[in-house]
Amino acid sequence: MQQNYDAYTSEDQEVWKILSRRQIENLPGKAHPEYMSCLKEMQDVLNERAIPKFEELNEVLLAKHGWSITVVPGLIPVEDFFQLLKDRKFSASTWLRKMSELDYLEEPDMFHDIFGHIPLLMNEAYADFVQKLGALGVKFIDDPKIVKQLQRLYWFTIEFGLIKEQNKSLIYGAGIISSSGETDHVMNDNISIKEYNIYDIIEQDFITSEIQTLYFEINDFEQLFSSIEGLEESLLELKSETA
Repeated sequence: MQQNYDAYTSEDQEVWKILSRRQIENLPGKAHPEYMSCLKEMQDVLNERAIPKFEELNEVLLAKHGWSITVVPGLIPVEDFFQLLKDRKFSASTWLRKMSELDYLEEPDMFHDIFGHIPLLMNEAYADFVQKLGALGVKFIDDPKIVKQLQRLYWFTIEFGLIKEQNKSLIYGAGIISSSGETDHVMNDNISIKEYNIYDIIEQDFITSEIQTLYFEINDFEQLFSSIEGLEESLLELKSETA
């Protein structure tokens, strides 16, 4: 599949402009400076002026840390998703929500996939963490328990992760960054934030249909990669015990 850029309507372009401008104004002081820095680094190919062209995004991503975007029709089987991450390919939809869906969407669209996820792949430690998570998913794809644990890890880091910066909790998870409502919720509502522990996370269930109330907070992006390096040995031990 490929992005058919000529198929985007004037409404699609306007939706992208509204969503991106809203978050570009909303995120400073709430999103971690590294996300804002990565977004700025990509501003020639990822901005509020128009829907981005995937081929231009790929040129930047490949040159930085060897990542690229693979077009998918929507949600894909978990084994395919993990394989793409292992190969440093991030799956993204090309469809965009309608004007009537600006504030709520059941299934992730292109704005979530691109604006939320892509910028931080310019950070080496984060990009390596995402790739390693995919590699573990491929390695343990035949073990439903471990696959579920890795999905929990993805959820509480890549989608809804927080990061500490000068004693303040800031956002790096794409599920928050791509949503003005989630961004304001994290900053203003009563939520529970736990210190990052990869072994606690893989045992923590989540519900996709409800607004988040529990978050895990890392100290820095290097912590993500170092933690997942140690996780592989623990998963191997778990698998041998249950074999």
